[in-house]
Amino acid sequence: MTSPGMRRLSTPRAAAVAGVMFALLFGAALILIRLALPEGAEPGSQWTDDGHHIKIASILMPFAGIAFLWFIGVVRDGFGGFEDKFFSSVFIGSGLLFLAMIFVSSAVGVALTHSHGEMAVFGQMLLLTLSKTYALRMAAVFMVSLATIWLKTGLMPRWLVGVTYLAALGLLVSADITAWLTLAFPIWVFVVSVLLLVRAGVIDLDHED
Repeated sequence: MTSPGMRRLSTPRAAAVAGVMFALLFGAALILIRLALPEGAEPGSQWTDDGHHIKIASILMPFAGIAFLWFIGVVRDGFGGFEDKFFSSVFIGSGLLFLAMIFVSSAVGVALTHSHGEMAVFGQMLLLTLSKTYALRMAAVFMVSLATIWLKTGLMPRWLVGVTYLAALGLLVSADITAWLTLAFPIWVFVVSVLLLVRAGVIDLDHED
């Protein structure tokens, strides 16, 4: 039994805070990586800042990953008895694969700050392929699975479901056009998190009446 001096953690609020943290940290890390290796730079070219931006991004990325794991957990907890095992498995699997790929790409980026010649070319191509192609498409699958759960359960408004499907489709078909498209994912997480925060605030106000 919970003691009178303790309060139960609010899942919507926790999900929103974790999502906002992920969106800000991951978005900042992506911008730093793009600044270090500008769009259209020749494979194997030197970092624009001798790798300082990459090193800062590598510091931010683990904290972004922790926030994203919490976001996955509390969003899934919010499904309650409406959880669909199939779509939940896809939701969790794609989220973990996305997280693993961004961790790997971040580690590759740090290693590249000490690489030259052919190894630098290989590493940069690996980093760009992991982040733009595979990680971005796993993020799109994550969005589609979550939007489908929302559509089936009615847990989130239909306009958000529609926006999520459209954004995910854009990521799936346009992942190789520009690396800046990776920012669409943290922006989407931020929007979802803000909506959850607003909902949590409304619930709190009702309880105070």
